[in-house]
Amino acid sequence: MISAVIVAAGRGTRMGPGIDKLFLEVAGAPVVAHTWRRFDRAPVIDEVVLVVREGMESAFEELASGPVAATKPWRWVHGGAERQDSVWNGVQAVKSTSRLVAIQDGARPCTHPDHLRDCLIAADRCGASVGAQRVTDTIKESDERGCIARHLDRSRLWAVQTPQCFRVEVIRAALSEVRRRGAQVTDDTAGCELIGQTVELVEGRWPNPKVTTPSDLPYIELLLAAGGLAPGGDVRTAR
Repeated sequence: MISAVIVAAGRGTRMGPGIDKLFLEVAGAPVVAHTWRRFDRAPVIDEVVLVVREGMESAFEELASGPVAATKPWRWVHGGAERQDSVWNGVQAVKSTSRLVAIQDGARPCTHPDHLRDCLIAADRCGASVGAQRVTDTIKESDERGCIARHLDRSRLWAVQTPQCFRVEVIRAALSEVRRRGAQVTDDTAGCELIGQTVELVEGRWPNPKVTTPSDLPYIELLLAAGGLAPGGDVRTAR
């Protein structure tokens, strides 16, 4: 069995005060509805666990019967104080028979089903994997004054995204170590580094942006429309 954990408990402060980026409408539905729908329709996924903020439960219930039109078993759990706590809650809620889990940002609605499949295959093979893109810009490291300190070799640099996929026992061990140390991590693979777990980088062949600022929405709307994955489309036939 393969589970998906969609992390949808954050507020997206870079969008501005009082704006919940997950419920901004794009291509006819809230951002998080597109994300959920992709995973609901993905042939490799058997169940979906949504990590939500307290007080938002009814909003997700409405999405399930509305724009998502959920076809697979799903449930929600509450998020925690930090993202890592929310992921922990989500992973703890997957079915006991689940072998692999794909962790996805709720604000990343364009993940291609083939990319998800490739990430899960890699995780099954080596224990952990992450969707990523090669860095194409020239990258510099700054000093404390905001001036260039050194040049970094971009040939070895990657922008890490989601899905981040794991054997269930691997991500539980990684997050347990994060919690034991009282560490703060910005993504789930950082926990794997703490336990010495190899994480395979899976290069995406499709755009996979995350909604972070209002300027991201027109591009994401274009991708959703072009991929045939706005409401009424089918993730299984998109290419």
